[in-house]
Amino acid sequence: MNINGYEIKPLANLEGAKLQGAILRGANLRSANLWSANLVGANLRGANLRSANLWGADLVGANLVGAKLQGANLVCAILRGANLEGAKLQSAKLQSAKLQSANLEGAKLQGANLWGANLRGANLEGANLEGANLRGANLQGAILRGANVTGTILEKKEVLQDDKDLKIKELEEELKKYKDTLKALLDT
Repeated sequence: MNINGYEIKPLANLEGAKLQGAILRGANLRSANLWSANLVGANLRGANLRSANLWGADLVGANLVGAKLQGANLVCAILRGANLEGAKLQSAKLQSAKLQSANLEGAKLQGANLWGANLRGANLEGANLEGANLRGANLQGAILRGANVTGTILEKKEVLQDDKDLKIKELEEELKKYKDTLKALLDT
């Protein structure tokens, strides 16, 4: 299969490929190199991406429903708002991935490494997170109803402390603005 001048096949070298909006439904990209590829809004429904290298790939709004991503490298991948419903992500590397508002309903994430991932507002309803590493992950507003979290590594205290420190900094900056405005008004 050839799309936008790129050969879509297992082991393909698609480093930096521009495949935004591409229809790759059911494509076999097993062990392909998609490092830093632009897959914004791409349809990868049911695609085979097992052991693919998607390090730093931009998958904002991509449709990955039922995609096979076992063992895939998604370190630093941008998956904001992506639809990963039912995706197979067992043992996937998702360190520092941006998954804000992503739909991971029913996703299989057993043994996945989500260290430092941003899952703020993500839907993980019914997801299998058994043995997943969520250390340092941001789960603020995430939906975990019915999720299997057996053996999950999670340090909630660290996440909450980071959020608290950020909020304190924001409030201090806002207070400084008000003080400066008040001072200026009093000096006139």
